[in-house]
Amino acid sequence: MRIFNKNLRLQDITIMYFTALATLMVILVSSYQSPSAAVEVSSFISNPSSPLPPLPMPFRVPLDPRGELQLAWNISYANQEVYMELRIANLRHGVVLGMSDRGELTNADLVVLWDSGTTSYFGDAWSDSEGRVSSDSQDNQDYELIRATNKPDGFYLLFKRPFSTCDPRDYVIEEGTVHIIYGFLDQPLASLEQLNLSRIHTGVQRVLMLRPDTPSPTLPPDVQLLDVVAPNVIIPNQETTYWCFIQKLPENMPKNHIVMYESVITPGNEAIVHHIEVFECSPEVRNVPEYSGSCDDKMKPGKLDSCRHVLAAWAMGAEAFYYPPHAGMPMGGTGSSRFLRLEVHYHNPLLISGRHDSSGIRLHYTPNLRRYDAGIMELGLVYTPIMAIPPKQHTFYLNGYCSSKCTQTALPPGGIYIFASQLHTHLAGRGVKTVLVRGGKELEVVQEDQHFSTHYQTIRVLRKMVNVLPGDVLITKCTYNTEDRTKPTVGGFSITDEMCVNYVHYYPRTQLELCKSHVDPGYLQKYFSFINRFQGNDQCVCGEVNVTEQYSQLQWDPFTGEVLDSLYNTAPYSMHCNQSTASLFPGEWDKQPVPEVTTVLEKPHYPCEGRAGPTSRPVEPTV
Repeated sequence: MRIFNKNLRLQDITIMYFTALATLMVILVSSYQSPSAAVEVSSFISNPSSPLPPLPMPFRVPLDPRGELQLAWNISYANQEVYMELRIANLRHGVVLGMSDRGELTNADLVVLWDSGTTSYFGDAWSDSEGRVSSDSQDNQDYELIRATNKPDGFYLLFKRPFSTCDPRDYVIEEGTVHIIYGFLDQPLASLEQLNLSRIHTGVQRVLMLRPDTPSPTLPPDVQLLDVVAPNVIIPNQETTYWCFIQKLPENMPKNHIVMYESVITPGNEAIVHHIEVFECSPEVRNVPEYSGSCDDKMKPGKLDSCRHVLAAWAMGAEAFYYPPHAGMPMGGTGSSRFLRLEVHYHNPLLISGRHDSSGIRLHYTPNLRRYDAGIMELGLVYTPIMAIPPKQHTFYLNGYCSSKCTQTALPPGGIYIFASQLHTHLAGRGVKTVLVRGGKELEVVQEDQHFSTHYQTIRVLRKMVNVLPGDVLITKCTYNTEDRTKPTVGGFSITDEMCVNYVHYYPRTQLELCKSHVDPGYLQKYFSFINRFQGNDQCVCGEVNVTEQYSQLQWDPFTGEVLDSLYNTAPYSMHCNQSTASLFPGEWDKQPVPEVTTVLEKPHYPCEGRAGPTSRPVEPTV
């Protein structure tokens, strides 16, 4: 019996030994697997005096409010790749850089630089629905490290990645806004799987990653400068501030053409000045009072609201904006306003106080007028509560039309050329797209951003100008998400209302300043009557209260939303085909039929989907 118990104890010990050994092997293997898919950074480190020539990086943006992380990049359309350079001013134990649909930390495509305490690694990774990080397999390491360099101002990582990979977890880099997420590692990681993004300091930045690859036009020798800048503002120590300032043009300034503009950012404030806009005030308003203060101040002069004509717009990461060589934006002269409104958005999440700022926009203009005046036209939906979005919607679409009848009436025989645009929605907006339709067929996309954010608005130069002819149709489609709302969202000027607009920049300038639509009000009243009867409300007050109230009185369920969507897509609409005087062009513009589209464009495919991606003349980064 003693022998049996002794053997049993020996068996137990043996099992425990091999179990412990197996457990140790699993731990060792798992800790080894993460770096095995990644690369050791030491083998890529080069001296600043390395014989390798520097890679040109024409685009750059600070990522964090302190400016400790800066991302620069270049694009190879020929190879469908983006070359990125990340500067880390104070490298501790690593950084995380990634992309996600709207800047979420979950389900993000990541590249990570981390150290295990003895060795530094660089690798492709992803986060799950809870922010836990996992390394991609060896076959899916789509970020390729090219070089790592120590310099006096920080540690530089140079790497590249295709626009699109065959990894379903990877983000597809496409036209429009890219939400960049970043994070700092404050301690070593034995394994990348130990990392959870919710437990480290992170942030988000928005950029236009893909840019036109055409060379910038040459400025004329007689170009003059006008700085529209903030008057030494002390940036408030609050997270978000919109600062307004009224600036006068010189007395009796003759007509000039703006041919280029660029940002002027006070040194040290590059990570706080988020975006800037310059508006021209209405010529009908004779005098706009001086003002320098919060745009949200209820005591600000009411005449500031007349300054809505966009003249220039810049957002963090945007480069200088050039007009085409044969067109310029008119400024000064008869029929124009002498007053400009500057609006600067300060994003100050660290609540830095006492910081002075004189940022703004520098206008480059010439008295030697070019052949064409450039103009700005509003496309999309009229700012009216007639158009609404039901609550609790994951995806809801609204379409605004610029009809064939309006373009036939207002455009010259050769049409117009759109060379840039500025998309605009409010907080519920998720995507904006304007498409050109000719003869019932979608011909080309004017502008599209399916990752749109109202926090990142800038004028975007088109990679290819779009010729709009008389009789063409321009359809602007906006995508909304109202899952966090319990009441319907109506169209209007408030940030909690919604808009669907594309301000297109074009030449030659015409009298057509606004080409927008909304559903016919009479058909909307039929909708209210039908839904109220369907929901058993026989005491409908349709027509007795305003449209906003009628929307709020409905019981919103899937059927109510689906019928509204059907109404918007089939019912006649009212067309606003407005001249620059705000009056309609002659003609009948109510109860217009919805434009018929028989052929739609296919979405561009990328190489890993088996088809060629978007092509362009290459600007080849070379190492």
